[in-house]
Amino acid sequence: MLLKINNLKFTINLKHTLLLGITLLTLNVLSAQEIIEDEVKEVVKKVDTTLAKNAKKIDGVAAVVGDYIILDSDIDKAYLQLQAQGVNTNDIGKCELFGKLLEDKLYAHHAVQDSIPVSDAEIRKNVDYQIQQFLQQTNGSMEKLLEFYKKDDEKSFRDEMFEINKSNQLAAKMQSKIVEEIEITPEEVRDFFNKIPEEDRPTFGTELKVAQIVAEPKVSEEEKQKIIDRLKQFKADIIENGASFRSKAVLYSDDPGSASKGGKYTLNRKQPRMVKEFRQVAFSLQEGEVSEPFETDFGFHIVTLEKIRGQEYDVAHILLIPKVSSEAVKEAKERLEKTRKRIVDGDISFADAAREISDEKETKNDGGQLINPTTQDYNFELTRMDTELYAQIQNLKDDEISLVLSEEDRNRKVKFKILKVTDRVDEHEADYARDYLKIKELALEEKKIRAIEKWQEEKILDTYIKISGAHRTCQFSGNWLKK
Repeated sequence: MLLKINNLKFTINLKHTLLLGITLLTLNVLSAQEIIEDEVKEVVKKVDTTLAKNAKKIDGVAAVVGDYIILDSDIDKAYLQLQAQGVNTNDIGKCELFGKLLEDKLYAHHAVQDSIPVSDAEIRKNVDYQIQQFLQQTNGSMEKLLEFYKKDDEKSFRDEMFEINKSNQLAAKMQSKIVEEIEITPEEVRDFFNKIPEEDRPTFGTELKVAQIVAEPKVSEEEKQKIIDRLKQFKADIIENGASFRSKAVLYSDDPGSASKGGKYTLNRKQPRMVKEFRQVAFSLQEGEVSEPFETDFGFHIVTLEKIRGQEYDVAHILLIPKVSSEAVKEAKERLEKTRKRIVDGDISFADAAREISDEKETKNDGGQLINPTTQDYNFELTRMDTELYAQIQNLKDDEISLVLSEEDRNRKVKFKILKVTDRVDEHEADYARDYLKIKELALEEKKIRAIEKWQEEKILDTYIKISGAHRTCQFSGNWLKK
């Protein structure tokens, strides 16, 4: 939502929460996080005791929060990491960032105390993914990456990344636990809205409802059978002749995300990742077994189960995508052009035409109405609309039908569509009846923030916290100095 509001406290809190909380937790700021045992001391270089008088301080402890410490260098690293991700840090003060690090350690400490579980395997996967992303910025050079983060070897870098990710995940889960049962009543929503002075009420940006009708070229039955027979030949060669499944995946699979890795994926029974049809086949196999060819929205597959590790299944697959003939492409386009003419001539409504001929099963029964993936309703805020969709509807007038457009979906399949703006609400000041759901969302967010603030106040008093040196002069929003 686009809000034009200045002096509401929740807006200020939300700004800080979103900018620092989400960014730091998801980007995993590279800060040292250690378990401490006794009195915290400054970190110094190891030198011969005869030269103790020349000992040089290379880092210092900025704070202790429960079982965690924050080093002076952590704050600088946090800035560097934010800047590396394109975040403008000019408006983020050092004390503000330090305060956010204190909060994260408080969450993590109490998550451990409350025995909130985290998956080490999941964390390692996340570390692998992050390092791959980092390597893209150094042209695949691990040496340059270690030099940038001042690490001696890859193992120490991965170990530190693991601890950071684990601490951040604990913090995130602790935050979620604090607010997971918070709900809001209609009376609370009304009170929230009525307390906002009229001159400070939020302004909601222009919103649209958009519908579409999709025509996809049909794959012939002959082409489908050709693909199935080829996959059966792969399976026979693997089972009867000992051919390598992974080699065939590298050579022949149409899945760009896994072909170079021999078609390998790791599935988790508790965390659905692939489409339902794929999971059903994969979870039904025995180790070493190769499936029969089966179809999903992506194409046709065979899959083998390599190993079962508890809830995790290591699998590999080969995907073949059937080719669409030029005749089928032409037929789909002409079919949609005829449908558009029927709508324009008034022979059929857009919604009825969608139900009758659209090939997009997710929208056809709703008359082609698109669902906003962010809000899960039909409204799209103009300023936050997907750029591709915006380009397609920006010049459409209300009730106007677009020309037939062509595009490729994520599976590289060509499809055609026509679009219509079915409703438009111009930018306006918040109205309780019309904008109830948006106001409810704001009221619930404020209630969650209040709950987090209360939790922080209580836990700060109950937790061992020590702020060191110049950091004690910071004007914290929380009572970190316990005054």
